[in-house]
Amino acid sequence: MDIKTLVFAFVTFFHNLFTVVWMGGLMVTVISFLPALKESVGAGPQVKKVMQAFQKHQSIWVYISMGGLILTGLLMSKRAPQFETLFGFGNAYSVTLSIKHILVIAMIVITLFRSLILSRPGVVLTPKKEQLSFKLVIINAILAVVVLFASGLLAALPIPLSG
Repeated sequence: MDIKTLVFAFVTFFHNLFTVVWMGGLMVTVISFLPALKESVGAGPQVKKVMQAFQKHQSIWVYISMGGLILTGLLMSKRAPQFETLFGFGNAYSVTLSIKHILVIAMIVITLFRSLILSRPGVVLTPKKEQLSFKLVIINAILAVVVLFASGLLAALPIPLSG
């Protein structure tokens, strides 16, 4: 196996790992962790306390994953023969990749808004802000599913033969 193949395998591995940590963590939180937490302790102050502790730990991994996804995504794009330019719309691959990038940017904005504006230390979350924060988590989970579908589309697109 040549070094280029090995490097690309590592880049792809880390891209997938960062995806699992961020988007998988988000999905697990929405479909399993939050419902189990509310079922076991009720919808009271204990849920808020546990979620704040969880988000404190998870946000570190999410930030690392966001940066890692950007870096590994750029490296992966350079290797794809169908890649034209960031936010290019000249072929099916570029259109799908651009839509995926737009969705990921939206997810990053939502994540940063939740953590830096709504949940920053010292801010008291009113019930209205808590509801907004929860809705944003749900929106991000839905966007994550669409991003994963876009990744599946990219993998399914035929690769043109070179030369």
